[in-house]
Amino acid sequence: MDTTAEQRRWPPILGLFNSAVIALTYMRCNRVQAELAEAYEVSQPTISRAITGMTPLIERVLRKFVPTADELDDQTQYIVDGTLLPCWSWADRPELYSGKHKTTGMNVQIACTLDGRLAWISDPIEGRRHDTYCLKESGALLTLNPDNWMGDKGYVGNYMLTPIKKPKHRKLLDWEKEFNTQINKIRYVIEQTIANVKTWRILHADYRRPIETFAETISTVIALHFYAAA
Repeated sequence: MDTTAEQRRWPPILGLFNSAVIALTYMRCNRVQAELAEAYEVSQPTISRAITGMTPLIERVLRKFVPTADELDDQTQYIVDGTLLPCWSWADRPELYSGKHKTTGMNVQIACTLDGRLAWISDPIEGRRHDTYCLKESGALLTLNPDNWMGDKGYVGNYMLTPIKKPKHRKLLDWEKEFNTQINKIRYVIEQTIANVKTWRILHADYRRPIETFAETISTVIALHFYAAA
């Protein structure tokens, strides 16, 4: 048995370097595989094999740069928000549909500091789950003080600092409106942080590859993003 060939996951016609560049280009720019095939003068299936082979290798090499929930600092104040990473609608995967976003995808929780420094990104969870569920599943608050966290109204009930919801029986009072305004002025940095993460176009537009590869691709892009920041 040729163990070298077995360990090599990239197409020999492209080589390691070109295969890595193709995979990175695909994730960064969300290029159509047929376009990449034309640029490198190979077939589309060859491009697909390069992306499939290199994606998990890149994630494995860069995994050490990705902070985990238990590495978050209990004394630091964090702002958290969830975002949907969209994909095609799959008839056999209804759990990916998000009623909030009216489309399909996977949810990740993103936390940053008050000055906008990206601190942590959770593992992806199917899009039908709301932010509170996803945050609890991540385990981020198991050992941390939620008083130091800030979120939007989707996190009400988690003992975090959140805007005040309008009661059913009355309008918000003036001081409550002002409180919400001040909260939102602070929270804008998490929106900028999320937008920066989504400069990786593969996370911004509908994911086109087989759905079983989506979570792996998300993890790889997260590793690349933290590596670039490091």
